[in-house]
Amino acid sequence: MSHDTPYFIGIDIGTGSARASLVARNGEIKASSTKDIITWRDKHDYRIFEQSTNNIWEQICTAVKEILKQSSVPATAVKGLGFDATCSLAVADFGGSSITVTKGSGIGMHGDRNVILWADHRAEKEAELINSTGSIVLNYVGGTMSLEMEVPKILWLKKRMDPALFARCQFFDLPDFFTYKATGDNTRSFCSVTCKCSYVPDKGWQPDFFERIGLGELVDGDNWKHMGAARGQVHAAGSPVGRGLSQKAAEELGLVEGTAVGSGLIDGYAGWMGTVAARYIENGQLSNVLPSLDESRHRLAIVAGTSTCHIVQSRDGVFVKGVWGPYRDTVFPGWWMNEGGQSSTGQLIDFIITTHTAYPELKERAKQEGKCTHDVLLDVLEKLRNENNVHTYTELTKNVHFYPDFHGNRSPIADSRMRGSIVGLELDASIDDLARKYYLTLEAIALQTRHIIDVLNAAGHGITSLYLSGGQVKNVVIMQLFADTCGIPVILPRSYSEAVVLGAAMLGRIAAEGAKDGEDMWKIMVEMTPTGTLVAPGASSTVKKLLDAKYSIFLEMIDNQRRWRRQTEEASY
Repeated sequence: MSHDTPYFIGIDIGTGSARASLVARNGEIKASSTKDIITWRDKHDYRIFEQSTNNIWEQICTAVKEILKQSSVPATAVKGLGFDATCSLAVADFGGSSITVTKGSGIGMHGDRNVILWADHRAEKEAELINSTGSIVLNYVGGTMSLEMEVPKILWLKKRMDPALFARCQFFDLPDFFTYKATGDNTRSFCSVTCKCSYVPDKGWQPDFFERIGLGELVDGDNWKHMGAARGQVHAAGSPVGRGLSQKAAEELGLVEGTAVGSGLIDGYAGWMGTVAARYIENGQLSNVLPSLDESRHRLAIVAGTSTCHIVQSRDGVFVKGVWGPYRDTVFPGWWMNEGGQSSTGQLIDFIITTHTAYPELKERAKQEGKCTHDVLLDVLEKLRNENNVHTYTELTKNVHFYPDFHGNRSPIADSRMRGSIVGLELDASIDDLARKYYLTLEAIALQTRHIIDVLNAAGHGITSLYLSGGQVKNVVIMQLFADTCGIPVILPRSYSEAVVLGAAMLGRIAAEGAKDGEDMWKIMVEMTPTGTLVAPGASSTVKKLLDAKYSIFLEMIDNQRRWRRQTEEASY
């Protein structure tokens, strides 16, 4: 292995783990290391999820040293690195020391638990207040701000923190915290501040909005030092941050001081970067046309793990009710993006399986047969399909209807009060019933994906294909359901788990090579993205009609739930 060859490191901070990968210029991953990170819950409040930047940084440093050791690549060969992370709120003082976010007497004091995770739903009342303002800020989040975003969480902290302690806090979306930690430079990314921190594209911070909701101190005479993004301090993806790695960070990571660090991305956007430029194999043949930057407008990236996000790019801003954005300069300078999402997908699949009374039987059978639980459930479904003399699992469950928003709806109706429902239950607690409910969960996630795509296209997008990444890619059944339900092809990445960290590594290369615009960045993406595999829609006309009918019922279930909620609320007064 030549030590003259340049390499780049991608660092991906997910919900449950941090991963570092060493990547060559052609996108080949030479070494990877994944380390678990700690999440604290509150046994008295299910809404609480907290983490620690100290814990995450320690795990990142260990992982980076491991990949250098595994690969025998010297630190001098690493020319750039990039970070992506979940859209979680990190709090530190102006010296970079972590500030406790846990409710109670220690809030605002120095302490490890300084991250409010994206999934934390403590700030419901604060989000309601923000959504009552009618501010221009809301126009860029689909009309409704999610309680998962950072400003509601900052307001929650302000209400509970001593004013003197609150005054010493600086607030970061998590990707920006780690570029700050790595460089000591307090600039921010357009991705984080526009997507999660209420920075309005083309217009910047809105002082009247922050003053109206009770966060006027963040304005700070238009310095915005608490938010770290005064004018000129916000960068597009991959722009070089400061002077690269600081001496302290370089020593802790085992890298060279001054190594280029690219401005970061939220993990879903890194997944977009690591997938949408792929060529693909269809019917055993590799497409021979290199995708153009303009083609990116028609490719929806779906990053499907614990939750799911849906990201699409456009030349002009497209306003979509119930869908976040449009965000300008998020990845490419001058381009706009919209982001849809499902708060609980992989998590929901696990919940449906593990809470069923037949779960112990399923686990035991999987153990005896040496299979994973999902494969055993597919075996059961296949048995049921044959016994019921039907062609597909969709026909097997045609009279049961599942609505999947157990953790509220992020898109496209932006209603955190939505809840899950199943219509068509029977007195059945068997493993057969579990298998049916498992398939219904996959089907419901696919139907909701169609709902999001329909709303995006109705507003002005032109999505014609889906580019998947994340853990759900392993599930061939749901991938085919996406294609059949949405009626468009799905492109699967070469590796379901590497797309996001590959996107982070691309940020390091963009910074190291000084890519200036979308065309330069797109060329790097095309060069580094491995070939994918196309899954075409394959439903028969009968099943397509059935899926269309179930989609219509799915939409009706939304209307019914909201109408019933209004009825009970009216009856309560």
